[in-house]
Amino acid sequence: MHTPLSDDLATLDTADSAPRPAEPGGPRRAASPWRGRVMAAGLILAALNLRPAVTSLGPLLEEVRADLGMSGTVAGVLTSVPAACFALFGFTAPRLARRWGPVAIVCAGLAAIAAGLLLRPLAGGTVAFLAASALALAGIAVSNVLMPVIVKRWFPDRVGSMTGLYSMGLSLGTAASAAVTVPMTDALGGSWRTGLGAWALLAAVALVAWLFLARDHTTGARAAGAEVTRTEAAGTEAAGTGAGRTDADASAAAGSAAAAQTDAPADGPAIRITRSPLAWAMAVFFGFQATAAYISMGWMPQIFRDAGVSASTSGLLLAVMMAMGVPLAFVLPRIAARLRHQGVLVVVLGVFGLTGYAGLWLAPAGGAWAWALLLGIANCAFPLALTMIGMRTRTHAGVVRLSAFAQSVGYLLSIPGPLLVGVLYQHSGGWGQPIALMAGFMVPQIIAGVLAGRDRTLEDER
Repeated sequence: MHTPLSDDLATLDTADSAPRPAEPGGPRRAASPWRGRVMAAGLILAALNLRPAVTSLGPLLEEVRADLGMSGTVAGVLTSVPAACFALFGFTAPRLARRWGPVAIVCAGLAAIAAGLLLRPLAGGTVAFLAASALALAGIAVSNVLMPVIVKRWFPDRVGSMTGLYSMGLSLGTAASAAVTVPMTDALGGSWRTGLGAWALLAAVALVAWLFLARDHTTGARAAGAEVTRTEAAGTEAAGTGAGRTDADASAAAGSAAAAQTDAPADGPAIRITRSPLAWAMAVFFGFQATAAYISMGWMPQIFRDAGVSASTSGLLLAVMMAMGVPLAFVLPRIAARLRHQGVLVVVLGVFGLTGYAGLWLAPAGGAWAWALLLGIANCAFPLALTMIGMRTRTHAGVVRLSAFAQSVGYLLSIPGPLLVGVLYQHSGGWGQPIALMAGFMVPQIIAGVLAGRDRTLEDER
């Protein structure tokens, strides 16, 4: 079955896997220690901006609902918007990256984040608020898909550690926005509009840094192109005068040609991504962990507030959940990279999640800090999923295909979760049924994660 996504990925696969003497913007660009540090700083700055648009809203959701006149069901729709945007706009990331390059698209994504966060506080009604949120979330969506690609290109020999660094920055931005939004709102006059709009400044800082990286990328690409031209010219001249080449020369040339084709499929055409069992396992695992994350970011502060916890403390509890990803996002990818099968990590995280939900159902206020801690550990399935995407592929083209499919389809699968929680909350009048639903989602997440964690790659499925 042909789809626009499969056609885009197939074209991008062909373009990326074609033999080429040099890959501008690829691993060679990180050879300089200074450039490598700048790239790492850029990854962290981008990661810091990929969740505040979502987690800054949770602690202020009650005030936003009251001001804009939202019902519980509409608020459920609002908490589902991130997943919907990530699925919809994530599908466009491969085509945009093929046309303009991943660095330029991340720059555009950061610009959209900054604009959406700046416009959202100006909204006078629910529709305008949703539209501004969608703009910011569109920028997050394309960046989500392309970050694993950039990590694989810039740091091919350090995928685990750099994914951990990027995930740590993402978790730090998530936790900071959850913890700081309410106190910052109070300090700026008490208006939720000012408190939410202030996060546009962080996106603007990241945009400036990535504009510098884009300029460096373009300059490097031109220099690499000139070097390739000179190399090809020298090779042509040598071919005309070097009929007496030795076997050692021929072997060296053959080795260079083989190295140049490391991105090319070696055993025939790759399987269509929509027919890959590995891709579907990754997508389902990604989808259910995203469901848990966005339910937590959208509804967890409200659960604690309804249990009698103050608004500021509820924001801190959400921050604790998100902050667990800071150290674990750096450690988990390193552990996962050393394991042949990551299923054991999936099961351990799932057990933490089920325990946290059980405690939240039994004593939401009494053990609030313990449940936030347990659920925060469970939500570290996200950096594990990112690491597994890199480990389940051998080529740049493969990671583009798997990242785009797993994230886009995964976010599509996660759309109903937050909405169902809002509907159950409004119609049942409590949190018993919604929490049971959250725990139920953990079961297919564990099953799909174990299947996705098996030691094989996308390129092996032919």
